[in-house]
Amino acid sequence: MVGSAAGGRHVVYCGVCTLPPEYCEYGGTVKKCQEWLEKNHPDMYARIWSPEALEAATAQLSVEAKDRAAKDAKKKAAKAEAAEQKHADKLANSVVTIKRIERNKRKYVTSVSGLEAFGLELKKVSKDFGKKFATGSSVTKTPSGGEEIVVQGDVSGEIEEFILEKYKDIPEDNIELVEDKKKKGGG
Repeated sequence: MVGSAAGGRHVVYCGVCTLPPEYCEYGGTVKKCQEWLEKNHPDMYARIWSPEALEAATAQLSVEAKDRAAKDAKKKAAKAEAAEQKHADKLANSVVTIKRIERNKRKYVTSVSGLEAFGLELKKVSKDFGKKFATGSSVTKTPSGGEEIVVQGDVSGEIEEFILEKYKDIPEDNIELVEDKKKKGGG
């Protein structure tokens, strides 16, 4: 025991679903996982997904089990494709709303909502806004149950430019500028 050093085992995790590649088939992104594995670890891809490996894995199955496995694989692929399409539609229909809200006579706040649909963390974006515009910026809950970022001051135009510049995955068509007159309950 003195001569041998016990080392840890190196495990490769999928860059898409974060599971070990042997278990990617149980996730919902099999096609993307296969593409990632083929690009980054071709030797492991050949061991798991090559036609010979798939044939060897299904050789012991009965005819009924093979049919069932093929049917399940088709169903999973269709489900994954439908989920991907739904996500793409959701992104296309999502709108980032930038509102300029009057607090007192000449005081304004700018509220930004709808960023979470694009997979952005509101806390981090709020911090970026605060740093960029040198103002207070916070994440608040809306009455409808969602969250929005409230930035002190009238910076609606600049926020739109900043979002387009920094967060490239948000299309310009999905950003909407709105102007409110008086915030309810404002003193």
